[in-house]
Amino acid sequence: MYEQIAANKRKTILLMLLAMVFLGAIGYVVGYWRGDPTVWVVVAVLVAVGQALLSYFAGDRIVLASARAREVGPEEQPRLHNIVEGLAIAAGVPKPRVYVVPEQAPNAFATGRDPEHSSIAVTQGLLDAMNRVELEGVIGHEMSHVVDRDILYGTIIAVIVGAVVLLSEFFLRMMWWGGLGGRRGHDRGGGPVEAVLGLVGIALMILAPLFGQLIQLSVSRNREYLADAQGALLTRYPPGLIGALKKIAASPTAMRSANNATAHLWLSQPSRIEGEKMGTIEKLFSTHPPIEERIRRLEEM
Repeated sequence: MYEQIAANKRKTILLMLLAMVFLGAIGYVVGYWRGDPTVWVVVAVLVAVGQALLSYFAGDRIVLASARAREVGPEEQPRLHNIVEGLAIAAGVPKPRVYVVPEQAPNAFATGRDPEHSSIAVTQGLLDAMNRVELEGVIGHEMSHVVDRDILYGTIIAVIVGAVVLLSEFFLRMMWWGGLGGRRGHDRGGGPVEAVLGLVGIALMILAPLFGQLIQLSVSRNREYLADAQGALLTRYPPGLIGALKKIAASPTAMRSANNATAHLWLSQPSRIEGEKMGTIEKLFSTHPPIEERIRRLEEM
């Protein structure tokens, strides 16, 4: 567990640095076409720094707002609060804040920068569909993300990937419509090296959405298996999570508030109608492993 926590901290720092480098490269490209690369690199790096700070200190609020999550008290959801509090005590972490998402699809996620600033959100559909042991299995899974500091890494990915994709598209449109035909680097004596860097930067902006998806895939699948196992150990009852995953797999309801930037945070893949068989391409780009495989591994515990 401690190795996982340390690894997540290293990955978080690396991700922030990569975002700064990536946006700095995009800034250079924009400046290359508009005639002043240095200024645009500085602007892009400042944007990246601000983005990193925003994702660290306010990323959880951004994610919760994007899911339309509403905080609920013990008087409104006593069963949910009782389960969250009991598992937090068992895990040795402060009790996370509790939210409900107005969605009928059964799902859940955890977010925050550390266990002291964590939140667990569940959909109304999950509360309606699960009995107590199944809900404990789901909360145990999400509590494992809190304990392992997965929530920080996952939240920062959600904010940074979304922002990088949006900024890349903005800069690309600005170049294409405002500067592509104007002060190009070769018009002001730029050499072949600058021209190559400019083309590489344009390619990076075009491929930014794919890069963002690959980053999500690289962190999401394995950590879901790990959280399944740790959550089952935390509740000491693997059939609880197994039953919850079976109900989630059979649900025919799609999620309205799902988006690509936050897909990896949820308990199960939210961007499709669960219960249908995934095609080969969909499996390749899914942020989660197949539920059937997750159930099989839990049954072997």
